Amino acid sequence: MDIDAFLAVRRPTWDRMDQLARRSRLSGAETDELIRLYQSAATDLSTVRSAAPDPDTVTRLSQSLARARATIAGRHEPAWRDITRFLMIALPAALYRIRWWTVAVTVVCVALAAVSAWWVATEPGVLDAMMTPEQQQEYVQNAFAEYYQPGAGFAGVVWTNNAWIAALCIGIGITGVGPAYILLSNALNIGAVAGLMATHDSLGVFFSLILPHGMLELTSVFVAGAAGLKLCWAWIVPGGRPRARALAEEGRALITVAIGLVLALFVSGMIEGFVTGSSLPAWLKILIGAVALAGFWAYTIVLGRRAVRAGETGDLSEDEAGYTVAVAG
Repeated sequence: MDIDAFLAVRRPTWDRMDQLARRSRLSGAETDELIRLYQSAATDLSTVRSAAPDPDTVTRLSQSLARARATIAGRHEPAWRDITRFLMIALPAALYRIRWWTVAVTVVCVALAAVSAWWVATEPGVLDAMMTPEQQQEYVQNAFAEYYQPGAGFAGVVWTNNAWIAALCIGIGITGVGPAYILLSNALNIGAVAGLMATHDSLGVFFSLILPHGMLELTSVFVAGAAGLKLCWAWIVPGGRPRARALAEEGRALITVAIGLVLALFVSGMIEGFVTGSSLPAWLKILIGAVALAGFWAYTIVLGRRAVRAGETGDLSEDEAGYTVAVAG
């Protein structure tokens, strides 16, 4: 099929459909016309995809059809079923698909934190280079614990800050360097604090104040870093897809992860704001954090495996994202 000739003949019809679809109000006759044009354009899309799969034409026409369908069916606010689908299908599928990336990032970051803690605690002069002995005593005995002040305000600040870090990891993920730097900085800083506390025989205090919220909070940061690195990998190794298409598909799915992490970090923020600095026994606070982390992984693995087996990726549906053409290989 001569795609140029086909476009020359059919484009006026598509333009008319676009014109009607963009109107806020349609008469009865215009609604009937829009439905006829929609049906005709849907046939055109099928023809183009099978006979002359031009990516630009497929994308343009699929977007026009989506707009026309919204006008015909009536635009609506997201229904509860859309929220349910996001929470029960799209989000766990997106998290499940990057689970091994998350595990790898977690292992590397924990190892780096351990090395940082060991170096600070054993290498002569490192602590003195960080702060004076008086400052060390003040930090260990007062400042570290006083940071975790119970309250909604503190929880809100923590939640906002951590959500921003997670979004940044994903947003600059295509660079590869951005999320790696954020992960490295966090791992080394946490390790340095652990080394300082260990040197002053306060490692138990460190873990009792870090673990309750930190298990879920740090896991969320690791997930964000893994998502950012996965996006970079999709750009480097698109897997037989055009690079732009690979980035679009992975990017949309990973935006799903970013939204989900806002919810996970809200939970960790509530734990940090109301549990970590509370008067509860240390074992109970750590147990609460462990339950939250176990819930996150159960959600990811149980619901995510089911969704992925059903063909979900966390991306938008085909009609929402725009139809794509087949790629050889």
